[in-house]
Amino acid sequence: MNAQPVATVTASAATAKPIEGRGTWALAWSRLRHDRVAMISLVVILLIVVVAIAAPLVAHVTGHPPNEQYRDIGLSPEGLPRAPNSTFWLGTDDLGRDILVRIAYGARVSLLVGVVATGLTVVIGVLVGLAAGYVGGWLDTVLARIVDVVLSVPFLLVAIALVSVTGPSMTVTVLVIGFFSWASVARIVRGQVLSIREREYVEAARSLGAGSIRIMFVDVLPNVLAPVIVYTTLLVPVVIVTQATLSFLGLGLPPPTADWGGMISSAQNYYTTAWWFVVFPGAALLITTLAFNLFGDGVRDAFDPRFSQQLRR
Repeated sequence: MNAQPVATVTASAATAKPIEGRGTWALAWSRLRHDRVAMISLVVILLIVVVAIAAPLVAHVTGHPPNEQYRDIGLSPEGLPRAPNSTFWLGTDDLGRDILVRIAYGARVSLLVGVVATGLTVVIGVLVGLAAGYVGGWLDTVLARIVDVVLSVPFLLVAIALVSVTGPSMTVTVLVIGFFSWASVARIVRGQVLSIREREYVEAARSLGAGSIRIMFVDVLPNVLAPVIVYTTLLVPVVIVTQATLSFLGLGLPPPTADWGGMISSAQNYYTTAWWFVVFPGAALLITTLAFNLFGDGVRDAFDPRFSQQLRR
């Protein structure tokens, strides 16, 4: 009487798919894919990247180079910027240049500085944090004091001093931002390394004769990448805003380079008579930083969903 049910259960068990384990990265990607805000933000970021790459195409379609001054058709008889029209879709600036084209080229500058400066920051911070956390001892003490010194130096004063000596340039901007940002990454990495350097798999690697360099980069580093990635996604918008701030203060890229901070600075005296001059570059900066921040929040929640649950309580 019970043979048939037992056979059925045995056959079902045999044909059932085995339960597959999912690693941290797979779970994080699954959570991120189901986060609508993060995915929409990622689409916006990709669109901004496309606009930056296609900046020469935008200039070709409009027929307006980014630094060309159209004083006859780009300025009113009173010498004021032109409002958005069929010739200048987003209007012109105080020199008669096409704002749409300059915003597209400004996206190139912001993304390039954001990615390069963030990459420099993360590389330096990870190397210093790994060395300090894993080696420890006097090296940890020395590096910790260096981190404290870097974090205590007034950023704007040093930036002004460097620019006054070397002149404004993209290289100086990237180096200044990278130099003053790596210390925070180093602290995060050092704390993570201190918590895992005595774990079993690290001790096993030591007992097998692995060198310190191999252990740091093969056994330790992959286990601290998650917080580094989260911090990196949240650091990019900070770097973009910092670059725009330096340009706004005249410490960024030299004119006539198109960048959003410089455009907003030039529009200070025209916000009552030419609203488009300040609104469109400001909106581009706001949308870009907001998209990166929202995506960074999604990445953080994907790796640590408990954090977002605590915020809701």
